[in-house]
Amino acid sequence: MNINHIPATKVSADDGISIRHANTDIILDWLHAGVTDIHLGGRASLFYGIIFAAIGVIIHTVFADNYWLLAGVSTGFFLLGPFLAVGLYDLSRRIESGEQPSLRPTLTAWLPNLLNIALFTGLLIFVFLSWVRLSMSIFAHYFHDALPTFADVVINVFTFKQPTFLFVYFSAGAVFAAFIFSISVIAMPLMLDRNTSAWTAAITSLRTCARNPVTMTLWAFCIVVLVGFGLATNFLGLILTMPVVGHASWHVYRDLIAIKN
Repeated sequence: MNINHIPATKVSADDGISIRHANTDIILDWLHAGVTDIHLGGRASLFYGIIFAAIGVIIHTVFADNYWLLAGVSTGFFLLGPFLAVGLYDLSRRIESGEQPSLRPTLTAWLPNLLNIALFTGLLIFVFLSWVRLSMSIFAHYFHDALPTFADVVINVFTFKQPTFLFVYFSAGAVFAAFIFSISVIAMPLMLDRNTSAWTAAITSLRTCARNPVTMTLWAFCIVVLVGFGLATNFLGLILTMPVVGHASWHVYRDLIAIKN
């Protein structure tokens, strides 16, 4: 990769943060690093994967009879993923520093920067709830006479009987997902590793996407594919795909962010 990592030690938010440029081929390195960290993290990594899968099963069970709501809530894996993966970031950080991988310390990794991580998580939750509300409103607008059955929606998707609905729904979802990705792809690992403020972390994440638009767009696509595969396998695939995304995201941060001590 030809990128030198700086030591994973705490520094103040006043230190200069610069963004590295990366070509698209580095994405394969990130994925490889994510798989490697799963191997090294062992049961600790799989624990988080099981948690993600369990959350998926619970969501599906609770909202099974309200699929129009289920569609919006299921996207929580995309919108709330940055917070839910904090333990995976910390596990990768410990592996990188040569520590013996252990689950227990990763469970409280957010405590040293509790306020800022909590503020940022609050923003993620607000955006998530806003999307769920908008998702329901879109369904209600285009199917105002009566909510369609799940079979009706599937038919509409594959036969394009409601092209406007499909365009509006997926476009709105893409806007929400793009916003969350652009402010969070670097934010959580940065707050975890450097005790920066939520504002600094979000702005740094935006700057990173602006500095590497093509690479970050392709990385976002990879996340969608991996998480989508996990959802399509009745959530079982999340046991592996979510740890890959979480661990790889740590390496995205380490490769693209340089901090002047």
